[in-house]
Amino acid sequence: MSEANVLRLAIGAAVVVLMVVIWLTGRKKPEQGVRRDSADTERLAAAFPSFGAGGRREPTLGDAIAEADNDGPELDAERGIAVDDAAPMSPTRSQLGARPDASFDRIVTLYLAARAGEVLQGPDIVVACEKAGLAYGHMGIFHRLDDNHPERGPIFSLANLVKPGSFDMARLGEIRTPGVSLFMTLPGPLNALDAWETLLPAAQRMAELLDAVLLDEERNALGRQRIAHLREEMRAYDRKRDAQNVRF
Repeated sequence: MSEANVLRLAIGAAVVVLMVVIWLTGRKKPEQGVRRDSADTERLAAAFPSFGAGGRREPTLGDAIAEADNDGPELDAERGIAVDDAAPMSPTRSQLGARPDASFDRIVTLYLAARAGEVLQGPDIVVACEKAGLAYGHMGIFHRLDDNHPERGPIFSLANLVKPGSFDMARLGEIRTPGVSLFMTLPGPLNALDAWETLLPAAQRMAELLDAVLLDEERNALGRQRIAHLREEMRAYDRKRDAQNVRF
């Protein structure tokens, strides 16, 4: 083969490599998150004018856990409850999902964590909550209520992992979070086992919608063995409560 042919082949190969590089670097990364149809998007935009706004640094899961361990208004990461002793609840805030009895002796917590390098976005969380049957209300978080007795308080609730744990609907489009916590306090409006059987499928559905990872209270992946163990714990809790309520 002549030197001229070799040169032409070399130039042609270089052009092909350059075109491949340009094509790869110009590809747009697919967007992650829940699939919202046009009706969802239009409804969110109408209800929350700030929908789609940005400009906030995206936090990491480590940031959220570190913030939860600080003093002051925070999300109690170990229990999954938003607390703010320094700033009492405004009397004008919705009472939907408020517990009529503040006493409880057991908390069951699950976490939905964004995948590595990703975050959960406010509009996606709202849509996923609605599709899983949760409503926005008391404390600025989401609640799953008993359809027959909503006045009895939430079966379980969902809070933001970033303090103060609430969701500011006036800035919905700016919300970026590494995860959320789903928690139920016992005793509640349902017995423990029925409450768990309501919480688990809702959490699994939301994990699917948000492309998030479902974790247990130790922030380990929630597997079948742990699910079965928690189900037995709920049965034991109900048996203990029934025994305590027996009148001789």
